[in-house]
Amino acid sequence: MTTLHGAPTTAVPGRPPVVDMATWQAARDELLVREKAHTRAGDALAAARRRLPMVEVDGSVTVVGADGPVAFADLFQGREELVVYKHMWHDGAPHQGQCEGCTVTAWHLKDPVYLAARGIAYAVVTTGVWDEVAPFVEFMGYTQPWYSVRDVPGPVGSDMGSISCFLRVDDRVFLTYETTGRGVEAADASFAVLDMTPYGRREAWQDDPEGWPEGREACWYWRTDVDGEATWGPTGRPVPQWTRPGATPEQTLGRHGHHH
Repeated sequence: MTTLHGAPTTAVPGRPPVVDMATWQAARDELLVREKAHTRAGDALAAARRRLPMVEVDGSVTVVGADGPVAFADLFQGREELVVYKHMWHDGAPHQGQCEGCTVTAWHLKDPVYLAARGIAYAVVTTGVWDEVAPFVEFMGYTQPWYSVRDVPGPVGSDMGSISCFLRVDDRVFLTYETTGRGVEAADASFAVLDMTPYGRREAWQDDPEGWPEGREACWYWRTDVDGEATWGPTGRPVPQWTRPGATPEQTLGRHGHHH
C-alpha cells in the first residue's frame, strides 16, 4: 500500500480519494493546464473590454456628497479614469436593512489603494437621499467618497448594484464598461479564495463531489446574527456590520425577507 508520511492511505468517507504526493501533483498539474487556459481567456476578454465602444455621458449632472452638490465630473479628482460602485438603497430602512449584496462589494472595495496607485479615482454612488446615506457611511466606517445620485438621469443614476467604469477626455466623460450580477465578483476577493477551498462557498448550486456536505441557499453567509450564525431573519445584519462599534441585535429589519 502506498504510504504518505509513513501512514497508510485510507479513503475518507464522502471525500475525494486519498493519494500520495506524486499522484496528487500529477492531478494538480492536469488541473493547472485548465486554470492557465481560463486565465488566458480572461486576458482575451479584458482585451475585448478595452475595445468596447463608449457612450458619452453628461459630466455636469449634479450629485450630492459630504461637501454638498458637485458635478459628476468632479468624482474623477482630476484623473482620467474613474471606477464607480453603484450601491442599491432601500429608503427608510435601518442600517441592517440595506442590501447585503452591495455591502459585500462595497466592503471589499473599502480601501482601493491599488486603484489609486494606478491613478484611478474610485467612488460609491447610491440612489438614497444624502441625509440617509451619510449616517450609514459613518456607521460602516467607509472612508472612500460616497454620493447620492437621487433623480440623476442617464447612466450615472441608473443600474444600481453594478460596477461602472468611466473615462474623462478633457471636458468630456464617457461610460466605457459596466457589469452587474456575478460580474461584480471581480471586486470581491473572498469569493475567489472560497472557490479554492475544499467546500467552496457551501451554496446549493455548486457542483460538488459525491458525499460532500450539502450546500445551503445562495448568499446564505452574507448575513449573520450576533453569534455569527447565518440568518436572514430580523436579527441578521450584513456580516461586516458586526465589526462596527455599537452594532447590536435588531428587530426592525426594514426589508425583512428581501434577498439581493
